[in-house]
Amino acid sequence: MNASNVLTGPLLLVQLCVTTVLSFFARFLDTTFSWTVRACEGPGSNPDVNKASPNAVTPTSVNYHFTRKCNYKCGFCFHTAKTSFVLPLDEAKGGLKLLKDSGMEKINFSGGEPFLHEKGDFLGKLVHYCKQDLQLPSVSIVSNGSMIKEQWFQKYGDHLDILAISCDSFDEATNQLIGRTQGRKSHLDNLYKIQNWCQQYKVAFKINSVINTFNVDEDMTDCIIQLNPVRWKVFQCLLIDGENAGEEALREAERFIISDQQFQEFLDRHSSISCLVPESNEKMRNSYLILDEYMRFLDCRGGRKEPSKSILDVGVSAAISFSGFDEKMFLKRGGKYVWSKADMKLEW
Repeated sequence: MNASNVLTGPLLLVQLCVTTVLSFFARFLDTTFSWTVRACEGPGSNPDVNKASPNAVTPTSVNYHFTRKCNYKCGFCFHTAKTSFVLPLDEAKGGLKLLKDSGMEKINFSGGEPFLHEKGDFLGKLVHYCKQDLQLPSVSIVSNGSMIKEQWFQKYGDHLDILAISCDSFDEATNQLIGRTQGRKSHLDNLYKIQNWCQQYKVAFKINSVINTFNVDEDMTDCIIQLNPVRWKVFQCLLIDGENAGEEALREAERFIISDQQFQEFLDRHSSISCLVPESNEKMRNSYLILDEYMRFLDCRGGRKEPSKSILDVGVSAAISFSGFDEKMFLKRGGKYVWSKADMKLEW
């Protein structure tokens, strides 16, 4: 037998093994190098990381509760003073810029009481920034009205589209029972005063009312007609575990809760008011994009507020996927409307 034929079999086997090992090692190095480069460059360098999925939610209208502190003690409050944290101004502006870049058209500032922090100046700077720098079509505020001064309108009124004042009753005693008051100050006097300022400084005036055990039988028709708001938002009192219900809650709102039938009877009594916008528990619960003081979206689907990670840490698209936002219900409840005062054609 030829010696070369004897060695051919083992040599081929060795060559095959060496080729296999080298091929495996090459693939290993390529994978490791690729992973290392992506890790060093960060997620922002990968063009696919920050791409929104086809079903991604656009944050068209966002409610930013930048503070939880409040000077009122409304018994049904569902965003209570569980922290005193407020983001630094520059960080808050940075988050608002991220939202604008993701498609936000309307920002609503709320609390707590938004005029409480830095006597409204912090709020005013955010309002100015959103209207002048970000050029948002709509900038609005929800307030109890107790801390608002005319000087604020003089300084920031041009940049504000809508100011909503919370008022649950046109009877001072009822407001006292609800907790919609501070000391001996008249909540109703403030309401009428602010309505006049809104007219004077060309800000659309809105009223928010929470219908509950203490006001469900009230007829507010004449007062609403007199005040003539652009919108009268009427909410059915809602329970949120950890806020106004349950062991961890700072409020006990069970005694304020009314039935669906009672709520409907209230709506029927006020059906002649064209600016009335009703929101039952069903419509309200998941149809708002709520951003808390850390700029985390709050998911209310489970009956409590579960926070996402902050948009400042993970970006808007990653955070909003945990918001539980029901866009169909948002549209059904009339969440998209003429919200820029320039388009309202109001007579000032």
